[in-house]
Amino acid sequence: ISLKHLNYTVTIHTVSTCISLQNVEYMFGIVGVPVIEVAMAAQASGIKYVGMRNEQAVSSADQNQETTGAFQEFPQVEACRLYSKFSARPSSLDMISSVVEKAVRTSMYGRPGAVYVDISGDMVNAKVDRSRVRLVPCCPPPPVSMADHMAITEALAVLKGAKRPLLIIGKGAAHGRAEGALRELVEGCGLPFLPTPMGKGVLPDDHPNCVAAARSRALLQSDVVVLLGARLNWILHFGLPPRFDPHVKVIQVDLCAEEMGNNMQPAAALLGDVNAIVKQLLEYVHKDGWKYPADTEWWTTLKEKMAANATMTKALALQSTTPMNYYQVFHHISQLLPHDCVIVSEGANTMDIGRTMLNNYLPRHRLDAGTFGTMGVGLGFAIAAATVQRNQNTGQRVVCVEGDSAFGFSGMEVETMCRYKLPVVIIVVNNNGIYSGVDAETWEMMGKMGDLTTVAPPVTLLPEARYDEVMNAFGGRGFLVRTEEELRSALQLSLSDWERPSLLNVLIDPSSDRKQQVTTGQI
Repeated sequence: ISLKHLNYTVTIHTVSTCISLQNVEYMFGIVGVPVIEVAMAAQASGIKYVGMRNEQAVSSADQNQETTGAFQEFPQVEACRLYSKFSARPSSLDMISSVVEKAVRTSMYGRPGAVYVDISGDMVNAKVDRSRVRLVPCCPPPPVSMADHMAITEALAVLKGAKRPLLIIGKGAAHGRAEGALRELVEGCGLPFLPTPMGKGVLPDDHPNCVAAARSRALLQSDVVVLLGARLNWILHFGLPPRFDPHVKVIQVDLCAEEMGNNMQPAAALLGDVNAIVKQLLEYVHKDGWKYPADTEWWTTLKEKMAANATMTKALALQSTTPMNYYQVFHHISQLLPHDCVIVSEGANTMDIGRTMLNNYLPRHRLDAGTFGTMGVGLGFAIAAATVQRNQNTGQRVVCVEGDSAFGFSGMEVETMCRYKLPVVIIVVNNNGIYSGVDAETWEMMGKMGDLTTVAPPVTLLPEARYDEVMNAFGGRGFLVRTEEELRSALQLSLSDWERPSLLNVLIDPSSDRKQQVTTGQI
């Protein structure tokens, strides 16, 4: 007699049904008992399951064995509460649907973030009476809130009084899908803007009002900054001197009330949805037709600095040396990448220089190590992006640009790409180390000097490591690249191949570095 005829179901089917009800289309994971059954039930519910390789640290123990020293017993819910918006374990089998719905809703409402639901091993295979399970339908889209009208008036008064205004477009603007309204604000009011790393592409990086090439000067000399879904954290130097003017006025636009006033008191705080608030600003601006003049000294200063920095970068990019430097590599990559590709990037110099040289032209098309600077996320991001691209048939390439050290954190995910035939293009910018390395000849000399554990600098990695052969081993295409010609040829071949992933192992000068950073006094 089947469980169905007894009006009972196994919890794993309840779990998969609850997840499916929240319109979840993809599941990424690593299976083991009892997660195997959960993944299989999810597939039976129509969810696409992608099996990954990189498991950092997990634990699982039956609830009825807590405090007994069970295998992998650990206070998982409490531990995850520190790092997620919501962390819970259903108190009973019939509460699973409610907890899953709340987790999904919490992840999307307000500032988006990760959530954690713990379902113990003994719950997974338990039987539950169908009549006791209350299946909660999919949560509605997040509500949209607008700023107080008085706050809008105050913000516009501050902005109109600016001599050196600057808009900073953050990833909150990308999440809020504010690109249309922001384009109208920037172009209608003639304002300069600066994107944060994952705010790139909300407006195209080649937009005439983008002043990213004069970032340091724009931050230091602006007298009014409009923060649009960006935070005054380390990425923006906390909004403090010496990188900002000590008298700068900040107009803060954010959907998180707790973010208002962090590190400095805003001249105006606009709480709500970025897209809705920009439309509010536009409504007021349209009434009086205000526009920041194009012939100001501020615009002249910014354009001069942009031109000077572009000249310096171009000189480095057009060097014809072997081994290549970072700027040569990124120059040729930028010439060949499709404008609609998704760029994933992580590393130290690789990510920092890539932010300035690899343009984004579309919103939500850049993923990098983010606020925490977490290495190892790149290949996972690329797999997720390529999975969505393929299933939605967007025709957009996913290009993952990695430092050699960053690639090492999750390098085995190339097998995942090969297994699912995801045509990700990985470019490993290989300088034989973390920040910098040594060449093969120097490495050999160090080996003769004594034990490498006492002689080799801690930042060094194995010179000319064959990351391309790792990809070849799993059935992808690996390319060893030393010259500009080899780089262009390999990248063009990879971009034309939609059947399998590719990896370009680009060997550069181990001593290559970022262009010299000016001090505050030189800005």
